[in-house]
Amino acid sequence: MVVYFYTKPDCLLCEEALSLLETLQTLYNFDIEIRNIHDRDDWLEEFFLHIPVIDIAGTILYGDAIEFTEIEQLLKKI
Repeated sequence: MVVYFYTKPDCLLCEEALSLLETLQTLYNFDIEIRNIHDRDDWLEEFFLHIPVIDIAGTILYGDAIEFTEIEQLLKKI
């Protein structure tokens, strides 16, 4: 399974969210695909005000609402 992680350079909140994902990656089998929102106009338009954004099997987690337990619950369902 691939978890999509939308980010931008120099984003402290993004670094913290990625750290959560990397920690969970030691417990669950998934890959992280990092997507810089500046690489595509549609990503920039959709996520600019919401990053970091995590997409787990179509369920989207936004910004400062991203928490370890919430991510873990989604991973357990997959």
